[in-house]
Amino acid sequence: MLALVSATGCSSAQERADRVIVTGSTTILPIAEQAAETFMSQHPSSSVLVSGLGSSAGIEAVSAGTSQMGTSSRDLKDEETSLGLVDAPIAYDGIAVIVSPKNPVENLTTKQLRAIFAGEITNWKTVGGDDRAIDVVNRDEASGTREAFKKIVMGDVGFAPAAAVLPGTGQVRDVVARATGAIGYISIGFVKPRFTGVSVKALRVDGIVASEKTVADNSYPIGRKLHFFTKGAPTGLTKEFIDFVLSDEIQKGVVVDAGFIPIAEGGTR
Repeated sequence: MLALVSATGCSSAQERADRVIVTGSTTILPIAEQAAETFMSQHPSSSVLVSGLGSSAGIEAVSAGTSQMGTSSRDLKDEETSLGLVDAPIAYDGIAVIVSPKNPVENLTTKQLRAIFAGEITNWKTVGGDDRAIDVVNRDEASGTREAFKKIVMGDVGFAPAAAVLPGTGQVRDVVARATGAIGYISIGFVKPRFTGVSVKALRVDGIVASEKTVADNSYPIGRKLHFFTKGAPTGLTKEFIDFVLSDEIQKGVVVDAGFIPIAEGGTR
């Protein structure tokens, strides 16, 4: 198995010809891990060390030079555009709004989602469900998924302060699966169970099913790019690894198998 390291576990990411440190998004982690494992099997003298600490942590690490690459499931913020980072988009993704399979609600409008996550709608009965309190499950502020959801769905409206805040995709999925009144959001690649039989249900948004097809054709409203960022143009082993992730082997294999959309097929987002 691929060894995982956190940015705090390295005193420095000094440039080495045989090693690349990749830090960032938990959404991108399955792609980065599998690609790194395959890459190292083909390049036995090279090492690609991957960790999932959140998109903001990845951008911070690559900007500070403690990683050669920062992975992010969100675009750069305005204050990050002057950091000298070069973007290599590697896939497209949709953000699925999830509830328990026991919840009878099947569809929410973007306006209803905004009101729910702002704490303005607090009972499922208001949106056609059971007379049950809505338990909002949110991501922490380091999350690129949260930032993308805020940008696309919330706009200038703030999140409900009473929402449960969790640090990772897996935690959100697990909590929502087990709580009938809960609602959260995760990458569509994580909707289907992988290592557990516990299931969640992805709601339609504005009547559109969250799927690879609807993200690719831009009809699903909550879509985004997934990014690899480097400090300046990538060189050496870092460039080799990015090129490998963009190759057909990974794009048509790992990316698709993980539930994402190859970058060449993602429309104009």
